[in-house]
Amino acid sequence: MSNELPSEMFEHYEAFDEAARLSHGAGELERVRTQALIEQRLPQAPCVVYDVGGAAGVHALWLARRGHRVHLVDPVPSHVEQALRASAAQPAHPLASGAVGDARELRYVDRSADAVLLLGPLYHLIERIDRLKALSEARRVLRPGGLVFAAAISRFASFLSGMTYGLLEDPAFVDIIRRDLKDGQHRNPMNNTLYFTTAYFHHPDELRAEMREAGFSVEKIAAIEGPAMWMKSFDSDWRNAERRALLLEFLGVTEEEPAIVAGGSHFLAIGRK
Repeated sequence: MSNELPSEMFEHYEAFDEAARLSHGAGELERVRTQALIEQRLPQAPCVVYDVGGAAGVHALWLARRGHRVHLVDPVPSHVEQALRASAAQPAHPLASGAVGDARELRYVDRSADAVLLLGPLYHLIERIDRLKALSEARRVLRPGGLVFAAAISRFASFLSGMTYGLLEDPAFVDIIRRDLKDGQHRNPMNNTLYFTTAYFHHPDELRAEMREAGFSVEKIAAIEGPAMWMKSFDSDWRNAERRALLLEFLGVTEEEPAIVAGGSHFLAIGRK
């Protein structure tokens, strides 16, 4: 492998509850939309799914409950421990396995999976060669016709967050925005957990190009949250069942519009081997 994962990434996730983040507000929207996009394309159960960079297992455990055979791998040991504890708490639908590992060097055999989730690795592989290695590994372990679901953070996420939450008053965050917009290299020298950690922020066209270079046919690049999460009324709309349903309906209709795809924090590429 060309580079070790950034040490500050491990520090960030040790201090931050990733599973809890996806249980409310914009994090819940991210989870609901990601799972809707996966469900649209994933074949009926049972499928063999590798959740690579699966963190505390939020998506892996959901897929296991739906009858799929899910193997989780993540570089953060505490994440794997969390996932295995949660798996034990749903004994009727446990994970098939959980292990510490790296997306660039998977320990699975060739052509052994129906789907691979990469819902985090591309964030923290800051060099293009490493992202291509992770995508190539996903392709290697997929059966012909298998699907990869690869998430990316939007190049414009810090800029939009800064405008929404009044962070433009912080010169340090302004410097972060400037670098994000220049080259996608997100750095947080203050180690402020609110400003995320060392990462790469994609433009949708870059992710499409990387997927194709790794040998995938790109079927779709879709917004996950879209601009909804930046709206002043988001929290109250999300808590209201009727307005939440409308929000999800309209995101579904517009999810592939170029003006919408990079307008939230994350977008998802779906590729086929």
